[in-house]
Amino acid sequence: MADEDPRTNDLVERLAHVDTTSLADAGPDLRVLPPGLVPLRPGSRVAGPAVVVDSQDDLLPVLVGLRSAGPGDVLVVTGTPGLALAGELFATEALRRGLAGIVIDGLCRDSRTLRTLALPFFARGVSPRAYGARVVPEPAGTVRVDGVEIATGDLVVADDDGVVIGSVDEVAAAIEAAEAVQRREEALRAAIEGGESIFDHLNLDEHLQALREGRASRLTFS
Repeated sequence: MADEDPRTNDLVERLAHVDTTSLADAGPDLRVLPPGLVPLRPGSRVAGPAVVVDSQDDLLPVLVGLRSAGPGDVLVVTGTPGLALAGELFATEALRRGLAGIVIDGLCRDSRTLRTLALPFFARGVSPRAYGARVVPEPAGTVRVDGVEIATGDLVVADDDGVVIGSVDEVAAAIEAAEAVQRREEALRAAIEGGESIFDHLNLDEHLQALREGRASRLTFS
């Protein structure tokens, strides 16, 4: 992608080890796409800079968008969940081009094959029928998904829990805290698996007492 921020590669490498839950907890100002965008292959995760496409419910803008995307990019396509906007040939070309993944706010098809490809693919569902190829593409530096704005160059992080979007500045401000959240939760899970109680590490009683007394408080883990 042209004019890439020099911080992008480092952030993408770090984001590859951070769950969307940790990132969302650490960066409350980051944008979270609405529920329903799920990976075709459970366990898939992707992190990379966005190349955005307004499909206009047609295949031509999506194809032009794919041609503009390159290694490490995440193609983010908006549309109406009516007919499919991509399938196995499209995804195979994306894989050949080195894309990091595809996120479609709409439907796809050839899902059996898509699940076998080493390409994270997120969509709202599937349909055997595809849109036509008749609409002349319009430039789209930004798109919206249910009011959430996404711009080309924004960083995309997606896994089984959803899709989180942020500018390079926004993600850079949240990444250290997200990594800390990730480490803490992994350590707590290991402690619980080792026989400790979650309540040994949670300020539940203190938090409840503060709320009953009308004092400001937050539920936190030690």
